[in-house]
Amino acid sequence: MMSPVHETITRSPEETMALGEHWAAEAKSGWVIGLSGDLGAGKTQLVKGLARGLGCRGKVTSPTFGLINEYSDGLLPLAHLDLYRLDTPEQIIGAGLEPYLVQPEGVSVVEWIERWRPDLGSRFEVGCSKSSNAADGWIRVVRIESINETERRIRHVDLGL
Repeated sequence: MMSPVHETITRSPEETMALGEHWAAEAKSGWVIGLSGDLGAGKTQLVKGLARGLGCRGKVTSPTFGLINEYSDGLLPLAHLDLYRLDTPEQIIGAGLEPYLVQPEGVSVVEWIERWRPDLGSRFEVGCSKSSNAADGWIRVVRIESINETERRIRHVDLGL
Protein backbone atom coordinates (compact mmCIF):
# COMPACT_ATOMS: atom_id res chain seq x y z
CA MET A 1 0.00 0.00 0.00
CA MET A 2 1.35 3.42 -0.94
CA SER A 3 1.24 6.40 1.39
CA PRO A 4 0.87 9.72 -0.44
CA VAL A 5 3.14 12.70 0.00
CA HIS A 6 1.20 15.75 1.20
CA GLU A 7 2.41 19.28 0.48
CA THR A 8 1.47 22.56 2.12
CA ILE A 9 2.81 26.04 1.39
CA THR A 10 2.82 28.40 4.37
CA ARG A 11 3.35 32.11 3.89
CA SER A 12 4.26 33.21 7.41
CA PRO A 13 5.52 31.80 10.72
CA GLU A 14 1.91 32.02 11.98
CA GLU A 15 0.69 29.79 9.12
CA THR A 16 3.45 27.27 9.90
CA MET A 17 2.36 27.27 13.55
CA ALA A 18 -1.28 26.84 12.47
CA LEU A 19 -0.31 23.71 10.51
CA GLY A 20 1.29 22.27 13.65
CA GLU A 21 -1.83 23.14 15.62
CA HIS A 22 -3.95 21.34 13.01
CA TRP A 23 -1.76 18.23 13.32
CA ALA A 24 -2.20 18.31 17.11
CA ALA A 25 -5.94 17.79 16.68
CA GLU A 26 -5.28 14.31 15.26
CA ALA A 27 -2.23 13.43 17.41
CA LYS A 28 -2.14 10.14 19.26
CA SER A 29 0.16 8.72 21.90
CA GLY A 30 3.09 6.93 20.28
CA TRP A 31 3.44 9.33 17.35
CA VAL A 32 6.88 10.35 16.16
CA ILE A 33 7.07 13.37 13.88
CA GLY A 34 10.49 13.54 12.22
CA LEU A 35 11.55 16.91 10.83
CA SER A 36 14.20 17.67 8.20
CA GLY A 37 15.15 21.08 6.90
CA ASP A 38 17.91 23.64 6.90
CA LEU A 39 18.63 25.83 9.90
CA GLY A 40 15.98 28.52 10.07
CA ALA A 41 13.53 26.64 7.82
CA GLY A 42 10.71 26.72 10.37
CA LYS A 43 11.00 23.42 12.23
CA THR A 44 10.60 25.01 15.66
CA GLN A 45 7.65 27.13 14.46
CA LEU A 46 5.87 23.90 13.51
CA VAL A 47 6.60 22.47 16.97
CA LYS A 48 5.29 25.66 18.62
CA GLY A 49 1.99 25.17 16.82
CA LEU A 50 1.83 21.50 17.76
CA ALA A 51 2.46 22.40 21.41
CA ARG A 52 -0.21 25.12 21.29
CA GLY A 53 -2.68 22.64 19.75
CA LEU A 54 -1.95 20.12 22.51
CA GLY A 55 -2.53 22.79 25.15
CA CYS A 56 1.07 22.98 26.37
CA ARG A 57 1.62 26.27 28.22
CA GLY A 58 5.43 26.35 28.45
CA LYS A 59 7.58 28.43 26.12
CA VAL A 60 8.70 26.27 23.19
CA THR A 61 12.31 26.71 22.16
CA SER A 62 14.71 24.63 20.10
CA PRO A 63 16.54 22.07 22.27
CA THR A 64 19.75 22.25 20.21
CA PHE A 65 22.10 22.33 23.20
CA GLY A 66 20.01 20.35 25.68
CA LEU A 67 18.95 17.73 23.09
CA ILE A 68 15.40 17.49 24.49
CA ASN A 69 12.65 19.71 25.88
CA GLU A 70 9.63 18.06 27.46
CA TYR A 71 6.17 19.53 27.90
CA SER A 72 3.83 17.51 30.10
CA ASP A 73 1.00 19.95 30.76
CA GLY A 74 -0.97 19.35 27.55
CA LEU A 75 -3.46 16.77 26.34
CA LEU A 76 -0.53 14.43 25.57
CA PRO A 77 3.09 14.62 26.74
CA LEU A 78 5.23 16.30 24.08
CA ALA A 79 8.95 15.65 23.68
CA HIS A 80 10.88 17.97 21.34
CA LEU A 81 14.27 16.53 20.36
CA ASP A 82 17.03 18.10 18.31
CA LEU A 83 19.61 15.64 16.95
CA TYR A 84 21.73 18.28 15.18
CA ARG A 85 24.72 17.79 17.50
CA LEU A 86 24.65 13.99 17.21
CA ASP A 87 26.07 12.28 14.13
CA THR A 88 25.14 8.60 14.41
CA PRO A 89 22.38 6.35 15.76
CA GLU A 90 24.94 5.02 18.26
CA GLN A 91 25.42 8.51 19.71
CA ILE A 92 21.65 8.94 19.94
CA ILE A 93 21.30 5.65 21.81
CA GLY A 94 24.25 6.62 24.03
CA ALA A 95 22.49 9.89 24.90
CA GLY A 96 19.46 7.89 26.10
CA LEU A 97 17.09 9.23 23.45
CA GLU A 98 15.94 5.94 21.92
CA PRO A 99 12.76 5.65 24.07
CA TYR A 100 11.54 8.92 22.53
CA LEU A 101 12.11 7.56 19.01
CA VAL A 102 10.51 4.12 19.33
CA GLN A 103 6.86 4.17 20.44
CA PRO A 104 7.13 7.12 22.85
CA GLU A 105 4.69 8.01 25.59
CA GLY A 106 2.82 10.92 24.06
CA VAL A 107 4.19 12.61 20.94
CA SER A 108 7.86 13.03 20.02
CA VAL A 109 8.92 15.65 17.50
CA VAL A 110 12.46 15.08 16.28
CA GLU A 111 14.43 17.74 14.44
CA TRP A 112 17.14 16.29 12.15
CA ILE A 113 15.43 12.85 12.10
CA GLU A 114 17.84 11.73 9.37
CA ARG A 115 20.54 11.45 12.07
CA TRP A 116 18.51 8.57 13.54
CA ARG A 117 17.07 7.09 10.35
CA PRO A 118 19.05 8.14 7.24
CA ASP A 119 16.70 6.04 5.07
CA LEU A 120 13.76 8.37 5.74
CA GLY A 121 15.07 11.00 3.32
CA SER A 122 14.27 8.75 0.38
CA ARG A 123 10.59 8.51 1.36
CA PHE A 124 9.58 11.59 -0.64
CA GLU A 125 9.17 9.95 -4.00
CA VAL A 126 5.67 9.86 -5.53
CA GLY A 127 4.61 7.70 -2.60
CA CYS A 128 6.20 5.08 -0.43
CA SER A 129 5.36 1.72 0.99
CA LYS A 130 3.99 1.68 4.48
CA SER A 131 6.04 -0.30 6.94
CA SER A 132 4.75 -3.74 7.78
CA ASN A 133 6.98 -4.13 10.84
CA ALA A 134 4.99 -3.28 13.96
CA ALA A 135 8.23 -2.53 15.84
CA ASP A 136 8.71 0.45 13.52
CA GLY A 137 5.62 2.11 15.01
CA TRP A 138 4.20 5.19 13.28
CA ILE A 139 6.13 8.18 12.01
CA ARG A 140 5.25 11.31 10.07
CA VAL A 141 8.31 12.30 8.06
CA VAL A 142 8.36 16.03 7.34
CA ARG A 143 10.64 18.03 5.07
CA ILE A 144 10.55 21.83 5.37
CA GLU A 145 12.12 23.97 2.65
CA SER A 146 12.43 27.74 2.47
CA ILE A 147 10.95 29.07 -0.77
CA ASN A 148 11.78 32.67 0.09
CA GLU A 149 12.04 34.82 3.21
CA THR A 150 8.45 34.13 4.33
CA GLU A 151 7.21 31.08 2.41
CA ARG A 152 7.85 27.46 3.34
CA ARG A 153 7.12 24.23 1.44
CA ILE A 154 6.19 21.57 3.99
CA ARG A 155 5.93 18.03 2.65
CA HIS A 156 5.01 15.05 4.79
CA VAL A 157 4.36 11.36 4.45
CA ASP A 158 2.99 9.03 7.11
CA LEU A 159 4.69 5.68 7.57
CA GLY A 160 3.96 2.70 9.76
CA LEU A 161 0.88 1.12 11.19
